Amino acid sequence: MLLAALATPAAAQDFDLTMAVLPAPNTAYLGLTATVPDRIAEATGGRVKVVLNDSLVGGPQIAAAVRDGRVPMSAAVHTYLAAEDPRMGLFNLPGLIDDMADYAFICEAFWCGDLEKLWLERWNAVVLAEGAWCTTQLFSKEPIHTLEDFKNKRLRVHNPQTATLMDALGAKPTPLPLSEVMPALERGVIDGLFTSACYGNGQEYWRLAKNVQDWGIGPVTGWAVIVNADSWAEIPEDLQAAIRMAMQGLQHDALYGYYEFVGEAMANMKAEGVEVWAAPDSEKARIFAPEYTQQVFDSWYDRAESVGFDGRAYVARARAVLGKDLEQ
Repeated sequence: MLLAALATPAAAQDFDLTMAVLPAPNTAYLGLTATVPDRIAEATGGRVKVVLNDSLVGGPQIAAAVRDGRVPMSAAVHTYLAAEDPRMGLFNLPGLIDDMADYAFICEAFWCGDLEKLWLERWNAVVLAEGAWCTTQLFSKEPIHTLEDFKNKRLRVHNPQTATLMDALGAKPTPLPLSEVMPALERGVIDGLFTSACYGNGQEYWRLAKNVQDWGIGPVTGWAVIVNADSWAEIPEDLQAAIRMAMQGLQHDALYGYYEFVGEAMANMKAEGVEVWAAPDSEKARIFAPEYTQQVFDSWYDRAESVGFDGRAYVARARAVLGKDLEQ
């Protein structure tokens, strides 16, 4: 009996991981991150179990919570980190990345590789998958259809690039936690907000801000599934490989199924009688004129210098990859 016991292999260790997510119903973000537990369980034969939690930490703290080991995993939003490292907000520079095709192309060319290093160095996190929110729309109580319409409008923004552009256009950029957006709309504290079409639809912001407008301002905002590097190191290499393969599948669905999610959100809002409007190229050219956008780029370059990289060279590299000839 003793020999038999010694010959029995030790039971394989199981791993339980809590993954912090944002409460974002009816969005591509939540729809895709909700599949993480099943994808990982299937890939690892049930040895790695992930449990989602949308109340552990707030959005701006979700990456720091992984870095500090308060939660082992999260689906973190890049733009919340743009003040710490502007590369996290590259996609919010006006006129640089116009759509998901640009976003996916620059991601695969170099940018997501750079972010992978940043996640590890600055947030002690390993990237498992990249994703993106549905296209950014401007939800407003009154129509904003011309450059002049922006003047004095109090607009909730979620990144420094858009805030700088709004200030240049004469609007009043207003940072607000997401939990305060609906009350702020009701009380007239803000006149509108920039947010994902899917998130705005899910939160039903269109009930108070009935004008939903596509200005092409910071149109794509990224998120990433990350895991604390120390927690990741405890998982055997064979399970790591299986998890990475499963998460590659999620990334593919996130980037290449993007417009399906956008289409569903826009169709639902139209069915609710919402006026959906896209700015004509002539009007977009006015707000993207150098007299307004140069301030955004200069601010971005200054922040790049403060964290130790050449912002102008970085943007030039992005333009070259995308084949764009912009003068900034």
